[in-house]
Amino acid sequence: MKKERKRESLASRLGFLLLSAGCAIGLGNVWRFPFITGKYGGAVFLFAYLFFLAAMGLPIMVMEFALGRASGLNFHGALKALEPKGTRWHLAGWITIVGSYCLMMFYIPVAGWMVSYMAKGVSGALMAPAGTEDVAAYVGGLFGGVQQSAPHMLFWSVIVSAAGFAVCALGVRQGVERVTKAMMAGLLAIMLGLAIYATTLPGAAAGLRFYLKPDFARAMEVGILPLINDAMNQAFFTLSLGIGAMCIFGSYLKKDRSLTSESLIIVSLDTFVALVSGLIIFPACFAFGVRPDAGPGLIFVTLPNVFNSMGPVAGHVFGAMFFVFMAAAALTTVIAVVENCIAYFMDMFGWSRRSSAVFNFVLLTLLTIPCILGFNVWKGFAVPHIGGVMDCEDFIVSNNLLPLGGLMICLFCTGRRGWGWESFLAEADAGKGMRFPRFLRIYLTWVLPILLFAIFAIGYWKKFA
Repeated sequence: MKKERKRESLASRLGFLLLSAGCAIGLGNVWRFPFITGKYGGAVFLFAYLFFLAAMGLPIMVMEFALGRASGLNFHGALKALEPKGTRWHLAGWITIVGSYCLMMFYIPVAGWMVSYMAKGVSGALMAPAGTEDVAAYVGGLFGGVQQSAPHMLFWSVIVSAAGFAVCALGVRQGVERVTKAMMAGLLAIMLGLAIYATTLPGAAAGLRFYLKPDFARAMEVGILPLINDAMNQAFFTLSLGIGAMCIFGSYLKKDRSLTSESLIIVSLDTFVALVSGLIIFPACFAFGVRPDAGPGLIFVTLPNVFNSMGPVAGHVFGAMFFVFMAAAALTTVIAVVENCIAYFMDMFGWSRRSSAVFNFVLLTLLTIPCILGFNVWKGFAVPHIGGVMDCEDFIVSNNLLPLGGLMICLFCTGRRGWGWESFLAEADAGKGMRFPRFLRIYLTWVLPILLFAIFAIGYWKKFA
């Protein structure tokens, strides 16, 4: 039988903003956003990205927060509490909790790479020993060694998972809010320091021009439709929407501030981190004649080569601080998403926070094993058109659960057979601050669902066409 308990709440507005921003700010801000910005003509892509961020990401974030604050529950519970009589919206509530598990199945191992490299950066192991003839081979060997050792990957994955669940087990105020505030403050300070250093390197100006100067010729060469598609994808996925994490944070929120104002600050923080990441990466790469790429190759191979080119002292310090920043970005996302998993069992089954934390820690530790084995023991496994184990897990989340979760949120908040426009608007506008634009009703009811479905459909077309 479920035990009734008073809903936990956040102690401060700053805690809510930094916690939500910590969930949104993740690895994609660093290893994908700067690269595709440079690829699609710098500021040309940036303008498109900001447009879709306002047109797609921001409204869905407000809606997800509204569901949580109005119900005081997780996403599944919110659908059940707010759905009109005779409807069965809650039957689809599993999408978000399954999305959280699937995301953590591969995100925790990758976060483990970050923490492992943070340790290497601090200890100096990222720097090739004096006299090394092939520094690139040394750096590549480090990353290859990390991936090929299942025990090594499992060890660091367990460290990350244990840290995330230990923080959440302490409670919303004493654990999640307090730790995330400290980590986010440190993350932002380190970022600014690294950006200032990188942009003052000799030759950094070429990297800044490549990154930020509008280059319509480069954008046209790649193609306008791919640019629009990637801008839409990045704008939606960067905010970690559609898996119920923002709904949980909304459920801890008081009604003294309007949700539009709060969401705008969070989106701005996420965009700021993405932009500043590029100010770190491109000037540093161009200053040392290294062509930046995207994904794990950028973080674990390209940049460590740049650090080695900086010299033994500057490279050691810059590399260590960079991976402290990356580890913090990864861990804030892990803490936010595992809090969603913990809260789900507390809300739906009446479990204590500690029991839910222990159960989910064991469950997610087991669920990360396929991803870990996919880099070594199961390296030969591949699904046609999709890829290996981690690619399959990413496909399930990014190409299915996230866009479908976002679509469901949009339909539920705007449709007559759902929670409804007026109910959503009343919750979004409760408290001081910016009102949600009422004139967007037609757009949000008819156009935005089409755009979200387009993300879903285009994802399949790109994979299987």
